[in-house]
Amino acid sequence: MKASLILTIIYTIGHFFIAIACVTFITGASLEIAAVDALIEPGINAIWFYVLHRGYEHYFSSSNMT
Repeated sequence: MKASLILTIIYTIGHFFIAIACVTFITGASLEIAAVDALIEPGINAIWFYVLHRGYEHYFSSSNMT
């Protein structure tokens, strides 16, 4: 569980900065508006990523695939 949480945090921080850059570049929105968008969308994505990663770990740790 610790690895999933650390990976999710690192992923989310990177996604935050990428989202700010994309919103600012694509829409021309102000940095403040881009930051609001970058908090919401990556936050939701982080939850999905964590659930997906935990499911992946559970599936492959419980199977006998070697």
